[in-house]
Amino acid sequence: METLDPLLHQPLRTQLAAFLAGAGEASFSELKRGLQVSDGNLESHLKKLVAAGYVSVARDTGPGRPQTRYALTAEGSEALRTYVQTLQRLLPLAEPNLPDTAGGTLADA
Repeated sequence: METLDPLLHQPLRTQLAAFLAGAGEASFSELKRGLQVSDGNLESHLKKLVAAGYVSVARDTGPGRPQTRYALTAEGSEALRTYVQTLQRLLPLAEPNLPDTAGGTLADA
């Protein structure tokens, strides 16, 4: 049986990686707003993704208040792609037992 990346298997980290894959880069505020999470929760999960090399951090020091920008690295992008592909390969194993919209299972249909 294939295994899923334990780092990305946590739902918020999967959402973070997917958000950054689509956005290219985002500030802490944009991530917080887009994912609707608390500062502490977001910071905790970002630290794990940064430590793993999946997300890069850049600090803007232009005029005004400095901002921190986050982006998915090439390694993070590949990890997300592999994670999704693994889920796609595992899904057919579960399909007969997945509930359908009428409350039964797909195997009952």
